[in-house]
Amino acid sequence: MAQCFMDFTVNPGSPAVDIERLDLECQFNNTDHRTDLNGVDRLIVRRGQPFTISLYLRSGSFQPGVSSLSFVAETGPQPSEQYGTRASFGLSPDVDTSRWSAAVTSPPGDMVALQICSSPNAPIGRYTLTVGQSKIEFILLFNPWCPADDVFLDDEKSLEEYVLSQDGIIFRGSHQFPQPTPWNFGQFESGILDICLRILDSNPKYLRNPGKDCSGRRNPIYVSRVLSAMVNCNDDKGVLLGKWSGGYDGGVSPFLWRGSVEILRNWDSQACQPVRFGQCWVFAAVACSVSRALGIPCRVVTNFLSAHDTNSNLTIERYIDENGELVQSRDMIWNFHCWIENWMTRPDLKADFNGWQVSDPTPQEKSEGVYCCGPIPVKAIKEGELTFKYDAPFVFAEVNADVVTFMKKKDGSTSKVTTATVVGQKISTKKVGSDAREDITHLYKYPEGSDEEREAFTKANHQNKLLQQLQNDGLHLAIKVTSDMKKGCDFDVFAVVTNNTQSEKMCRLVFGSCAESYNGTLGENCGFKDLLNVGLSPGAERRIPLRLNYSKYGSHLTEDNLIRLAALVVDYSTKEAILAVRHIVLENPEIKVRILGEPKENRKLAAEITLQNPLPEPLENCCFSIEGANLTGGHVLSERLSSTVGPGEDAKVKIYFTPSHSGLRKLVVDFDSNKLCHVKGYRNVIIGK
Repeated sequence: MAQCFMDFTVNPGSPAVDIERLDLECQFNNTDHRTDLNGVDRLIVRRGQPFTISLYLRSGSFQPGVSSLSFVAETGPQPSEQYGTRASFGLSPDVDTSRWSAAVTSPPGDMVALQICSSPNAPIGRYTLTVGQSKIEFILLFNPWCPADDVFLDDEKSLEEYVLSQDGIIFRGSHQFPQPTPWNFGQFESGILDICLRILDSNPKYLRNPGKDCSGRRNPIYVSRVLSAMVNCNDDKGVLLGKWSGGYDGGVSPFLWRGSVEILRNWDSQACQPVRFGQCWVFAAVACSVSRALGIPCRVVTNFLSAHDTNSNLTIERYIDENGELVQSRDMIWNFHCWIENWMTRPDLKADFNGWQVSDPTPQEKSEGVYCCGPIPVKAIKEGELTFKYDAPFVFAEVNADVVTFMKKKDGSTSKVTTATVVGQKISTKKVGSDAREDITHLYKYPEGSDEEREAFTKANHQNKLLQQLQNDGLHLAIKVTSDMKKGCDFDVFAVVTNNTQSEKMCRLVFGSCAESYNGTLGENCGFKDLLNVGLSPGAERRIPLRLNYSKYGSHLTEDNLIRLAALVVDYSTKEAILAVRHIVLENPEIKVRILGEPKENRKLAAEITLQNPLPEPLENCCFSIEGANLTGGHVLSERLSSTVGPGEDAKVKIYFTPSHSGLRKLVVDFDSNKLCHVKGYRNVIIGK
């Protein structure tokens, strides 16, 4: 970039510059501002960072100290200096990155190179910039590379992951078996940024007072709260409609989605009608795509054994019957729940609460009359600071609620059951620069039972003590499983009862299983046994198997592949009841992906995709689908098999695609059939230039 050669301060009343045309230098600016993956056909820049435009003058040349040039930057339908949505400024000797400013960086002549910089706290969105008598349009985004921006993140590898990465891994399953699910965030695919801006313009606050709403877009706290409400459609023209039961007629199963691009485009093309359907990981993934598109560092987080506290007492009260079967109540424990974390400073709170903030777009409970949640600092959850904005008690309960279990007896009485359920386990996110799981539980909570954890509970006015570990001086109950629990197979699970007393024990053992959805909703029975007289000598251990047959569980499984195991032991001598619960995830078959051809930019490749049928019955209507950021042109490519696939046989297809950009990319694959639904796989591909 050429340096400023002399003082360009303009005297009042100087003659205006006569501009013939402007060059926005989109290729250079967008690359410099790390927005070039959005395309280089228009100007997209980040706040607090200078960009360059070239002015070609109609006659004469720009004269330092003589020629006049003024600038007005405006955003929103009602630009106002009071709201910060309009800024007027002139030329300065040098560009000032702390405010709207402009400076000439070329020698005198009939072409003038200008550096222009926005304020690092300017509202994001579409802008019109008036330069003299000419107007240009550009889009302004948050800038996590700018130290003066509230979303500044001082780590280049984290910025690559949490802003620029267009794909990732979301963890589902259970805390014993976290299952990686690939996802195409696709925030730079064609048209996605415009859709994200349309989401902001469709929110009720904008419709009520567009000037005030656009002013609020300077603040990532405000923007992330708007997105939390707008990704679900419960109060507005939001993106997704949630559905957790009753089938998915009239829409698409949440398990079918492979990425956010198709969802966002469907919402946009259907006049902002909600896309059907989403569940928590879909809501979180779409919110992550929009956050990254707007420049807010973002990651998807999974909380295993996540409490849903409906009455704000920070305690989950669960009831079972005398067979150990769960009685449904409003308070629930989800096998997992996904939300997002956005990175930003919190000048509205005490010091030291900057950094990752929880925001949850899944509609669960209302916040200030709207279905949204957050942002709340992760550190506030760990420290039990429940008076902070926004929704700290609800998120605190998700990871820290106490669990109390009662047995409802046939005579109407209830008694407390000893159990060891601890919510908020293996809180997980994708590791930076890797597909591995990173455990971030320590960021949300102190170790269970530690003094610091108890202090956090006291600060949060917790009403119940942490359930103690099962006593060593009585009966002990656990559920053990084998490592080979594949969908389609028959296998055993075991209830293990140990007598840690010095006396003979006689007890009743009830051991049952049922299909389950990830949000804790129970389905049909998959196997059950009731042993009325289980005898245990002092120090003895009994291992009681329960056979789970595919012929019994196969038709009851939901698309979560989850089975809930529950064992209940009642000690006849003490009347004490002990409950053990375990959630198992049946393993889907592996999808194998082989890339045929040399992976190069704009060169046609083939993905050879294979899956072996693990079921003892044939698969019909088999279909493979692929998508990937900068791999499939922003589209889903599908190939359907014409024949059935018998037990043990391979389903195999070739799907052709043409990468558009070089670098490490993730090809996301989905297999669907009549009996084996929405099996996910992926292949990382390095595309050469």
